[in-house]
Order: sequence, then structure tokens, then C-alpha cells
Amino acid sequence: MKTAIIKSIVTLFLAVAMLMPMLATASGGAHLLTAPIDINDKESLRRGAKAFGDYCYSCHAASFMRFNRIAKDLEMSEEDVREMLIHTYNKKGAPTKIGDLMEVSMTDDYAINAFGTAVPDLSLAARARGADWIYTYLRSFYVDPYRPTGFNNTVFPDVGMPHVLWSLQGLQEAKYKTVMHGDVEVEELDGFEQIQAGKLTSTEYDVFLGDLTNFMVYVAEPVQVERRSMGWKVLLFLIVLFGFAYALKKEYWKDVH
Repeated sequence: MKTAIIKSIVTLFLAVAMLMPMLATASGGAHLLTAPIDINDKESLRRGAKAFGDYCYSCHAASFMRFNRIAKDLEMSEEDVREMLIHTYNKKGAPTKIGDLMEVSMTDDYAINAFGTAVPDLSLAARARGADWIYTYLRSFYVDPYRPTGFNNTVFPDVGMPHVLWSLQGLQEAKYKTVMHGDVEVEELDGFEQIQAGKLTSTEYDVFLGDLTNFMVYVAEPVQVERRSMGWKVLLFLIVLFGFAYALKKEYWKDVH
């Protein structure tokens, strides 16, 4: 019995070890970069909220989040949130209010006609894809004249989304190299070559994407700061409770032993 349990544990450990390289790569074999996430950095989150409002929110909804929750959590005035994010009408055609959910007026039918697919809601994108995936994806657009938008992406090949940040990042081409996998030649990504500068330097663009990704991580789970803080308190309570429970057990069984 013990041997079977040990074998099961070893098998599980090996399976996890084999999956780890897969977790570090994206679809298409692209290596994922580490996103600079710090949801305690309110200034970063505020910059990310502005980036989201300027470049994402016209198409992508975040319908699990309300504007007044952002104002409260990020320590912003409602007027600042209005100016930064509220610039659309809701799906009923009425002006968006501060207490509304972050929906967009774009319909799925319009998105399918314009982009070939419905535009996804980004409420849980950071939970579903991971912060590293989002951060790497937004860095990995490259010029591709064969695509309808003129761009492709090494993390998400043949994506329908246009490169809305190209004016900030500039234009780049993907470079590939031929490597041998056994007897098979395979083309692998060998980086990017800048062919036109953007408004931001490479370092500035990385900071911009870090802030935007940070905000999306916050949107995906706005209570995570409180959850982590409460987690330590619960663990401390359980440790103290264990001490009392152990002392009670010793007192109860002292005459038996």
C-alpha cells in the first residue's frame, strides 16, 4: 500500500515537472516575459486605468467592474474617473453613469463584421490568461502584410485584434531562425527588429504595459489585497486556536495517560 502511494506521488511530481515548461510559454511557442505586477502600487494602477480607458475600453468591456468601485479602490475622485474612463454610452444607448458596470456600446454583430470575431470582455482576462501572457502579448505584435489588419502576433498567431498601441511601440518585424529538432527543421522566433520608432522608448513602453497589465490584474480580482491581508490574520488565528486546543486536549486526557 505504501509503495503504491509513493509511486502515485512520484508520478504526480513528474507530471507537474513536465508541465512547468509549458506554463512558461504561450501558444505558438513564444516565451512569456515576467510582468511587473504590484497591485499595492496605486499610482501604477491609476496610470493603468488611464491606459485602459484610452486604448482598450472603446472596444473591450470589463462588465464585472463598476466605475465607482475603481474610484474607491484607487483613491480617485469620481470626477477623475469620469474624465478618465466614462466616455461611452451603454448598450441601451443611455449615457454611462458612475455607478454603472464597465460595458461598451459595441455590439457583437458589429465586432464580427469589423474584426471577424466578437470582442472579448476583459473582466477576467488576467485570471484566465495570466499577467505574463497579457504583458508578453501586448509586446509581440509585428508587421504582417498578409493579415487584414497589417499586423500579426507571435503569442496569439492570426489574432483578429489590430495593434492599437503601434503608435506608442512603433513598428517591428519578427525574426526567425532555423533549428533542428531531431531530423526536423523548425522555424523559431529569434526576436524582433524595430523598423519604425514609436512615441515611447522601449523602456517607457515596458512601463506603460506594466501599468496596463497591473490594472487588468486588479480588475480580475479587486478584493485580492484584502483577501491576502485577511489570509494572514486567519492563519494567525488558527495558530493561536491550535495552542488553546492542544492545551485543552492535554488537560482533558491527563488522567487517562
